[in-house]
Formats: sequence, structure tokens, C-alpha cells
Amino acid sequence: MSDKTDDYEAVVQASRGEAVADFSKARASALDRVQHALHVNPALVPLVVLLGSIITFGLLLGTKFFSPFALTLILQQVQIVGIVAAAQSLVILTAGIDLSVGAIAVISSVIMGQFTFRYGVPVEISVAIGLLAGTAIGCVNGWLVAVMKLPPFIVTLGMWQIVLAANFLYSANETIRSQEIETEAPLLQFLGTTFKIGADADGRGGATFTYGVIFMVLVVVFLAYALRHTAWGRHVYATGDDPEAAQLSGVNVKRTLISVYGVAGLICAFAGWALIGRIGSVSPTSGQLLNIESITAVVIGGISLFGGRGSIMGTFFGALIVGVFTLGLRLLGADAQWTYLLIGVLIIAAVAVDQWIRKVAA
Repeated sequence: MSDKTDDYEAVVQASRGEAVADFSKARASALDRVQHALHVNPALVPLVVLLGSIITFGLLLGTKFFSPFALTLILQQVQIVGIVAAAQSLVILTAGIDLSVGAIAVISSVIMGQFTFRYGVPVEISVAIGLLAGTAIGCVNGWLVAVMKLPPFIVTLGMWQIVLAANFLYSANETIRSQEIETEAPLLQFLGTTFKIGADADGRGGATFTYGVIFMVLVVVFLAYALRHTAWGRHVYATGDDPEAAQLSGVNVKRTLISVYGVAGLICAFAGWALIGRIGSVSPTSGQLLNIESITAVVIGGISLFGGRGSIMGTFFGALIVGVFTLGLRLLGADAQWTYLLIGVLIIAAVAVDQWIRKVAA
């Protein structure tokens, strides 16, 4: 009789949703723990790839690769892409994409140069006007996406064409040469100014940096803090993850999107200023591949193209991975096409890993 009573109580408990037995959960497999760790720390994958590539090329090239000059040269080579990729990261975190980042950077640099040399405006004001122009273009992108509800891909594709054409029309396809800038407006080349750390008395050896590299690192650190520790950062992630749910929870999705595209435009304008310092001149034909290179760094860096997941640090690591592969293969004497092949493999692998990691949240 007692057995029947126990069975009846078990049925009643089950009908109420109460636990009828205390089953011990099976311990998560090692693969599940890795998957969860990568979901919580999306920058972990690109960091591992970066360290692995540095060790690999270090073993193949020895001190030739591990010299301070070679390692800091990587930072100098990726500084422009790293800055633009930081801007691209913000947009992709909102589940968008910005194909106009490269064009915004170039036209901002052209405006700085033209206002200085064509109109005789003080170089400090010219730089400020260029930064404002980049921000304004970004805000227009954001307004079209947030208010007009147009797809980000179409909006920024169209803006890329518009800005690219305006760039050539406004500059008359003329380049302001390095000698003119050095003589009359050296501030335009400020972010390309180099300085050494650890050099000997004769200035030999040591690590060579530029102010553009320092600026890139500061942008990454600032955005990493803003996204992780501010309400604005949480709104960016919420908008990318589920804009409808974010709106219902009190997030002003339209304002968030406009601010993201505006900040991205400002960062791209700074990249245009750094571009002048990097190449030494103001050229309307520079930075043609920045769109693709920035997206490459973001994808390899582990930021999900679906939005709502990833980190700026991952993008920074992604840009460095491209720089390490480029310099390492060049020092090995390999054909440049091997760089594109390996980067292509990394892009596909990064997307595959992202899809696998997203299953944790499913």
C-alpha cells in the first residue's frame, strides 16, 4: 500500500512541475567547456591564432622576426586598418555593415589637405573640419538605417559610391605632395611622426613607433572600456542582439544606431588623418582596400556578423594577425598570393567557429 502511495505522490509532484528525483547532471565534456569559454570570451580565438602565428614565424625566422624593429613594423603597417576596423566593429556589433569606411577616411584626409592648401585655412581648423565631415557622413548613414529603415548594406554601398565620386570631383584628382606638407603644414603628418624606444646613443636599434600606432591603441582601449562598462555599450550590444527586445526594454534603438554610425565616421576621419602621416601625402587614390581589410580584421577577430557578440580587442588581434602573416611571409620570401590565400582560409574558419560558438546561445 505504501508503494502505491509513493507512486501517487510522485505523479502529483510531476503534475505540479516539482522534482521527483535528484538526478546528477553529467559533467560537461571538454569540448562543451571550450565552446562555452569561447562564447564568453570571443577574443580568445584570435588571441590564440595571433600567438600561434608569432611563435611559428619566430621558429622559422628566428631573431630576424623577433627583433624590435620587425615587431613594431607590424604595428606601423596595421595602424590604419586597425583604426578603421575599430569603426567597422561598432557597426557590425549592431548587426550592420559599413562599406563606406574607406571612402570616409580618404575624403576626410582630402578635405584636410584642400582646406589647408586651396583655401589657406589654418591647419588646425582644417583638421577639425575634416573630422566633422567624417562624423557628418557617418550620421547620415545612421539616420538612413535607423529612421528610414533602409538596409545597412545598401545604404553604405550607395554612400561609398557617392563619397568616392565626391572625393575625386572635389580634389580634381590631384595629390598634395609630401614636400609641400612638410614645409607648410607638418601637422597633417603628425600621426605619422616616428619615435624610438630603447635605441642606443647613435639612434640605432630599439623599437620604432608612430603616434598613429599610439592613437590606434588608445582607440581600442577606449572603445573596449565604453562597450563593456557604459550604458551606451550595453545598448550597442542589445541593439545588435535583438533590436525589438532592446526597444521594449527601454533602449532608444534609433539614437543608438545614429550614434554608432556617427562615432564610426569620426574614427574613420581620424584614420584619414593618420593616412596622411603614413603615406606622407594627401592622395584621393589612397586607401582603396580599407573596406575589405577592415571587414577582414573584424571577422578574423571573432565579432559575429549577426551582431550582438564580439569585442574590439578581438578586432585588434585580427588586424595584428593579418600584419604578422604579411610580414612573416614577406621575410620568408614567399609569393604575396600566399598571404591572400591564408587570410581567406582564416576568414572562412572564423565564420565557421562563430557559427559553432553561437550554438551555445541557441
